[in-house]
Amino acid sequence: MAAACSLALLCTTMLQPVAAQNRLPALGDSDSADFTVGAERKLGDEIMREIRTDPDYIDDPLLLEYLHTIWDPLVTASRRLGNITSDIDQSFAWEPFLVRDPAVNAFALPGGFVGVNLGMIAITSSRDELASVLGHEMSHVTQRHIARSITANSRRSLASLAALVLGLLAASRSSNPDAISAVLAGTQAATLQGQLNFSRDVEREADRVGFQVMTAAGFAPGGMAAMFEKMDLSMRLNDFGGFPYLRDHPLTAERIGEARARAGIATEAPHVSVLEHTIAEARARVLEDPRVDALRRWQQQDADVQSSAADKLLALASSAQASSLLHDWARADAAFAKALGIVRGSPNSSARAERAIVLLEAQSLLDRGAPAGAAETMKAYANDTSRPALLLEAQIALAEAPAVAPDNAALKARTAELQTWVAIHPDDSLAWGALGQTWGRLGSPLRSLRAEAESRYAMGDLLGAVDRLRAGQRLARGGGSVDFIDASVIDSRLRNIEAQRLQIEKDQRASR
Repeated sequence: MAAACSLALLCTTMLQPVAAQNRLPALGDSDSADFTVGAERKLGDEIMREIRTDPDYIDDPLLLEYLHTIWDPLVTASRRLGNITSDIDQSFAWEPFLVRDPAVNAFALPGGFVGVNLGMIAITSSRDELASVLGHEMSHVTQRHIARSITANSRRSLASLAALVLGLLAASRSSNPDAISAVLAGTQAATLQGQLNFSRDVEREADRVGFQVMTAAGFAPGGMAAMFEKMDLSMRLNDFGGFPYLRDHPLTAERIGEARARAGIATEAPHVSVLEHTIAEARARVLEDPRVDALRRWQQQDADVQSSAADKLLALASSAQASSLLHDWARADAAFAKALGIVRGSPNSSARAERAIVLLEAQSLLDRGAPAGAAETMKAYANDTSRPALLLEAQIALAEAPAVAPDNAALKARTAELQTWVAIHPDDSLAWGALGQTWGRLGSPLRSLRAEAESRYAMGDLLGAVDRLRAGQRLARGGGSVDFIDASVIDSRLRNIEAQRLQIEKDQRASR
């Protein structure tokens, strides 16, 4: 995923031109019956299983939480408008995820997965601009553009389709310009090479439906036109391969004009403070490139900035986070303090922006080995049950507790919270991993191994999950005080995951 263009290919690999329309044919119709909702979700799961193990896949709790504050209202609005129909609502994932890549890109995958490069977040200056991109990509999913295209290639198995997509992903990292062509030829898909981009009609349909969704969700109608204009200007002035989104979603004067026209007649949305988005923008641009020279450039942003409060906040938040990653703690503390002062003193002050800075500061204190300071910083958010706060509090409790602490009250409290969380969010790999650590520290190795297994399973590492569960079985059979229910859960999960793993191997063999 280091090359953003590879990710865009995931949603465009087999697309055939289709006429713009508001609703899809019924699944029983001849042009869609060969690729069902279930098959599309299965293909998406196959691809995501590989993507989650890629080092550029990033689960940053704070940034992902912010992404959801935009994505979730779009999903709700799309349901209300009837774009998410009953047949796909429960079957699709409706899951956005982040990619550590500075290239400006976003992409839709089969089955309701939408990826966003950090570079895309870093170029936006408001939540409305980002909402326009997410609404557009969501519309590719709800209109089932991918399903329509794959129908024409329905003789290919799901495993071979996933292999083709992942082959393109790997090939696009290569400096060899013929790499993608070689992959296509090797998978007997050379005829698809000229069909890698969405048709103009499909793009216009996604623009139209995406605009309806974003405005229905309460985002400013000018966000789409502003985003188009920003990307168009940036690419014309200084594109050095950093705008693959525009190559796979080419902007035309017609598309920009239509976005402006729609914004001109739409109802204005209530004003929302830009400060929380500014924090997210700063975090994205610091995390997108972890090299020391890049971090030092962002660190230099703490110099006095003679500009708007939002620009000053962007510069200081970038510097504070870059300084933390460089372990320049004094400089980080100074930048955090100034950033917090700007938020609290702004006439458009945002409680969520203030919270974001406090959580980032607490993480910085924890990273430098000062868990007591992190705990003190988090006191104002003691009742915060969000994912970022939950995971941070667990890290603090683990850092403050002894190596084995079966009676540690803080660890017990964090463990109970994590247990409740994963019961509702069973696919949360980070939460399962934290739970494995807290159970281990509380002296419950069998539960710890099970949680570790679930963490690996959630990341798509089925072999790793099997390894941890087998270790749990050996521990249970070794005697000692072992809870029968815990041992039974491990046996059941091992059978289930092994069956899934064997089926995947069978499908892969059949596609060869």
